[in-house]
Order: sequence, then structure tokens, then C-alpha cells
Amino acid sequence: MIFNERLRELRKERELSQEQAARATSLTLRNYQRLEADGNTPNFANLVRIADFFDVSMDYLAGRTDVREIGR
Repeated sequence: MIFNERLRELRKERELSQEQAARATSLTLRNYQRLEADGNTPNFANLVRIADFFDVSMDYLAGRTDVREIGR
């Protein structure tokens, strides 16, 4: 699944541990780990928090586009 791959890639680019990324996005560590490993899909509120934290669009996280930037 594209979401978990992109999430892992974004975290590694920032040189964050899973624990640090979980804390920054207000997720439990286990929930964050599942998003990266199992390809679980986050609920809408969590998707927004993840996109905001990593400064990418939700479409990028969902694999709908390869463009990271948010159209502002």
C-alpha cells in the first residue's frame, strides 16, 4: 500500500523514530506502528494531523498524486 510506504519515507527523511512521529501527530505508538507496518488506514482526523505535520497533501499520502506540496 502506498500510504504506509510514504509515511515511513517521510518519517525517515526527518530522521525521526516511530515514537517521535507518533507523539508529534498525537497518535499512540502502537497505532502509528500499525499505520507504517500493516498499511492500516487512518481516520480522517489522524490523516489531517499526519499531513499537517509532514507538510504534505492528503492526496500525496493516499497515493492520488506524486506531488507533495500543498496547493496554497
